[in-house]
Amino acid sequence: MFLVMLTGCSEPTIQKLEGPAQGTTYHISYWSESPFDAKDIKAGIENEFAVIDKLLSNYRPDSTIESFNSVENTDSQEVGGEIVSLVKIAQVVNQASHGCYDLTIKPLFDLWGFRGDALTMPDELTIQKTLKQIGMEKLEVVDDTHLRKKQTDLKVDLSSIAQGYSVERISKVLAQKGISNYLVEIGGELKTNGYKPGLQPWRIAVERPLPEERTMHKIVTMPKDAPIAVMTSGTYRHYFDDHGKRYSHILDARTGKPVDHNLVSVTVLLADPAVADAWSTALLCLGPKDGMAAANTAQIPALFIELQGNELTESRSDALNTLTTLTIN
Repeated sequence: MFLVMLTGCSEPTIQKLEGPAQGTTYHISYWSESPFDAKDIKAGIENEFAVIDKLLSNYRPDSTIESFNSVENTDSQEVGGEIVSLVKIAQVVNQASHGCYDLTIKPLFDLWGFRGDALTMPDELTIQKTLKQIGMEKLEVVDDTHLRKKQTDLKVDLSSIAQGYSVERISKVLAQKGISNYLVEIGGELKTNGYKPGLQPWRIAVERPLPEERTMHKIVTMPKDAPIAVMTSGTYRHYFDDHGKRYSHILDARTGKPVDHNLVSVTVLLADPAVADAWSTALLCLGPKDGMAAANTAQIPALFIELQGNELTESRSDALNTLTTLTIN
């Protein structure tokens, strides 16, 4: 999660938009020295959210992805270039994470109750049975607009990449309207471009990754001359407690169970929000040791935060240590 820090504004003023979207909230800040139509920008953003929701939402049965999920055959299905592009990104991250990150994990989320209001504790036999439905290798990219299931009961969940993709789509709306200085945030996932009035950089407060706190942990000073996305996955906001044990909503597609390690937060900083979103989930799934190894191999700038007892400890990937376009303090 992030708290947007917007201080020291001067003319021209920063315009702000906010509201509910995708089961969470969005906050957009932008400005331009050239004339713009604020009502037109707002309408364009609202329309874009509606288009994205119709495409990617696993909560509405008429969405493109749920229509794909509902068809139980192995025929080629048209899903559009957007979903195919996300699947291609996910395939790369799936391979790099040795299967820990997987878009076909939807049956496991349903099994554990993370889509509902109460956690259910499945037995080992049920978990193993459900795991037979899981596997990115069972999802085939036919061409730029078509996917095919190799197993009829395969179900795809895009939530681990959809918010990042949505951030990019909304950013493109602003760019198309002639806005080059903006901050787009959806559910804590964000992207900035340009700077604030007075040539001041956008500054982002990274939340302290503890469930009992909503305080600032780190400040990211964003680059003024290049777009960059900041995507965080954490175990500290969405979880269930059962008989004294805490279960994270981050599921390992290899075991069918919630991750069980001390890594509580991973923040990835990349130009492409969708790629950053997928990687932040994958690295958190892998845990501190394997996650760091994967980030270093793929040259992903990532900040890892572990909870050791009552103490938070931090480590940075090689690519983050050499990243000079921004600062994290």
